[in-house]
Amino acid sequence: MPYDSSLDECLFAKTHETESNKITVSVYSYNKGQKKLQITRENKSADGQFRFTKLGRLVKEEIEAILPLIQEAMKLLD
Repeated sequence: MPYDSSLDECLFAKTHETESNKITVSVYSYNKGQKKLQITRENKSADGQFRFTKLGRLVKEEIEAILPLIQEAMKLLD
């Protein structure tokens, strides 16, 4: 069965944003299935637009910023 975006439901999404990037913590459920945590990163390009990139490695400051968001999102995974 191919992916159908109309079946993908966002249940939670919060973002930590800095001058150069933003990291979003979200919870999705596909087709009323199991709820799953998703973490994405977007970097700001030279023209000021945010572009999706691999999350990659996190520095301590990023972890400290998104950890409360992850803990909040985890409450929805029960």
